[in-house]
Amino acid sequence: MPNPVPAAVPGLPLARLHEIHDMLALALDATENPKGYPQPIREARSYMRSALRHTVKLMGAV
Repeated sequence: MPNPVPAAVPGLPLARLHEIHDMLALALDATENPKGYPQPIREARSYMRSALRHTVKLMGAV
């Protein structure tokens, strides 16, 4: 029986993982501020760094 939920299909194409990696890196670059960050921005950047690490792990597993 085919899976009716496309998001649940295992795996992503490597090109898509590279694209996600690049977007996360660009988002971190765009929010960089040498004067420091307010708490909400620190949290958001932390989540982006975590997502970036997970993406790198997934790319290594492919």
